[in-house]
Amino acid sequence: MAIQAVGLLETCGLVALVEGADAMLKAANVRLAGPMRKVDAGLVSAVVVGDVAAVRAAVDAGAAAARAIGGQVVSVHVIARPHDEVGQVLPAKP
Repeated sequence: MAIQAVGLLETCGLVALVEGADAMLKAANVRLAGPMRKVDAGLVSAVVVGDVAAVRAAVDAGAAAARAIGGQVVSVHVIARPHDEVGQVLPAKP
């Protein structure tokens, strides 16, 4: 089954990402695509998947929650109807 949407949240610091990921999972019917990923120099990211509306709501809630605790949100992005092969670059579940 193809992924309907992918949402990405990137923050500077782990605490902000954990807060954001918690808010994303509570805000909408989405699931984490895998473990948190360390990008570079304190940047960390989380990826959620689900239907387009749920992913958009989740990413918005996650970014707001991360900012609310004083975290720096570096980037947020939603990809609606990604190509089937995009799943190959998503983090794998352990």
